[in-house]
Amino acid sequence: MNSVERIFALKVSLVMSVRMLGLFMLFPVMSVYAVEYDNASALLIGMAIGIYGLTQALLQIPFGYLSDRFGRKPILIIGIAIFFLGSVLAANTSNLIIVVLGRALQGGGAISAVLMAFLADSVHEENRAKANAFVGFQIGVAFMLSLLIGPIISSRVGLEGVFWTIALLSLLAMLIVISLEHSKPIAYYKLSFKSLKESLTKELITLDVSIFSLHLILAAGFIVMPILIVENQIVSMIDNWRLYLPAIFLSFLGMIPLIVVSEKFNKTKYILLLCILLLIVSQFVFFNASLNFQIFLITLTIFFTAFNSIEALLPSLLSRTADAEKRGLAMGVFSTSQFLGTFFGGAIGGLIYDIYDLNSVFLFTIFVAFIWLVLILLVPLKTITLKER
Repeated sequence: MNSVERIFALKVSLVMSVRMLGLFMLFPVMSVYAVEYDNASALLIGMAIGIYGLTQALLQIPFGYLSDRFGRKPILIIGIAIFFLGSVLAANTSNLIIVVLGRALQGGGAISAVLMAFLADSVHEENRAKANAFVGFQIGVAFMLSLLIGPIISSRVGLEGVFWTIALLSLLAMLIVISLEHSKPIAYYKLSFKSLKESLTKELITLDVSIFSLHLILAAGFIVMPILIVENQIVSMIDNWRLYLPAIFLSFLGMIPLIVVSEKFNKTKYILLLCILLLIVSQFVFFNASLNFQIFLITLTIFFTAFNSIEALLPSLLSRTADAEKRGLAMGVFSTSQFLGTFFGGAIGGLIYDIYDLNSVFLFTIFVAFIWLVLILLVPLKTITLKER
């Protein structure tokens, strides 16, 4: 990448990372601290985690289309403003129902597809894999920091303090967006069934199903993994960094060779299959093993290695597959699938935990991962390898 592309990729990754940092901070603490709220239940806690994904999913396609029609920057500003209002609402209540509403409003700032399209617009095709990998790395760093910072903040000032932190981070993201150059609309087209159908090719559907399954497993897993840590007395909430920091660091080391093999030797399908198998292994260990610090650390490392690898690969594949003039719409469908996965993972995971028990949630994630694995096995190799355009 040239210097202009590197600076642009850095700014986009910072906006994405700042927002993700705020969102991920809730994952390791929500199921533990939300029980202190009025009207708390396992189902509502799952909804508080997952409802963000539902409103994101509903609005990714409209936001992506509007960014194609009116330009990326103004839509980004509107989305971040909505996200800020939702954060403030959730920070100013002790009622879990209002928290759920605030989380839904947060999800109304559905700018992920717009950011991905903006990045693809501004980076030459031969450099997009590098740019997406860079963004994926930054998101991974944000994920790591959030797992460390979230428990520290919540243990001192509660979940409301986490939401206020998220609101401040959204203002920082707004400042970064303001510094970006305004991009002219790429093309005018009507948002219709025909244009949507063109974003649902076999190649794109495969990627959409993959990101849906990945984030469903993530959301459902993080309803119960923090509870596992507490129940097995692995570490205290404030000492979560002792578990998450080495797991994330080691997962990045494990992720590098997987990305290199996928990109350099065009072995994307095999890397995806390997990573799905790793996800299944991690969920099975959480379900069946007697957990102590060492076992939990190894299993969490396996989980994050697989998750981060897939998270970095899928946007690169999508940017090469989608047509340039409808890239925002294609990214919208992709992001809709991602956040629907978050919603269904949180909602169904919370419901299963409420009706049955903690281990049943891992049976659910194993089942989803297995179906995903079979789907990828049945898809011809050419549908998920990089296309030369």
